[in-house]
Amino acid sequence: MNEPLYRLAAFSTSPSGGNPAGVWLGEALPDAATMQRIAAEVGYSETAFVAPLDGTERHIRYYSPLREISFCGHATIAAGVVLGQTAGAGRYRLQTAVGEVPVEVFRDGEQWLAALTSVEPEQKAVPPRWLEKVLEALHWRPEELDPALPPMLAYAGAWHLVLAAGSAARLARLEYDVERLKALMEDAGLVTLQLVYRQDELVFQARNPFPVGGVVEDPATGAAAAAMGGYLRAAGLMPVPGELLIRQGEAMGRPSELRVGVPAAGGIRVSGAAVAL
Repeated sequence: MNEPLYRLAAFSTSPSGGNPAGVWLGEALPDAATMQRIAAEVGYSETAFVAPLDGTERHIRYYSPLREISFCGHATIAAGVVLGQTAGAGRYRLQTAVGEVPVEVFRDGEQWLAALTSVEPEQKAVPPRWLEKVLEALHWRPEELDPALPPMLAYAGAWHLVLAAGSAARLARLEYDVERLKALMEDAGLVTLQLVYRQDELVFQARNPFPVGGVVEDPATGAAAAAMGGYLRAAGLMPVPGELLIRQGEAMGRPSELRVGVPAAGGIRVSGAAVAL
């Protein structure tokens, strides 16, 4: 195939940080088998496939090395920056598998940035026995959780389990049973776990296991950040409108910053930079 494939680090201003993503641009999307093959060859947690080549409305699909993902935030930010560089700053309407996701693309000096607005967020209670099994797979004890941030299943294009550690030290120790956690997540239809520590009222540290995609840990997870914003709003755990800062990837040596704008209603805005690899 002759279509271009871009490689970027999203949610960082440096190639040494952020979450790597592939962005494929073409006049029409390839068939599913081809997209899966390309994503596996690229090897990043996600590769975004975008078509057509022109216009403010595009179709986009996301593939991890193992399977298609319903929605991916960091690959959307990367794709937005590529669209800005190839077609100009402005507002693009991306048609995803879960609905339309608007993306604003703009420049700040020499730096390209993008901001997505998620589909409407949702939340579901966590089945207690299933949660016990997840904690066992993570090697976490129930008393190590933050009681002020109860576990929740959260959605803003993809489902994630939000678990808040009671200390930064607990979050720092991430050693889990990969196959067991993967099976539990697949049964529940989850993409990642959003493991967080509330450093300040509006500042969170985060780590995101992604075994269902063939990745032990994601250094920046925009879809989970959007789901987190929706959860905090619905639970009355932050002032709205407001903005969160999520720091992720530091334990992996790929520091990332995700800014999460939470309006009083509607989709969650997640913004950040992306740079070429």
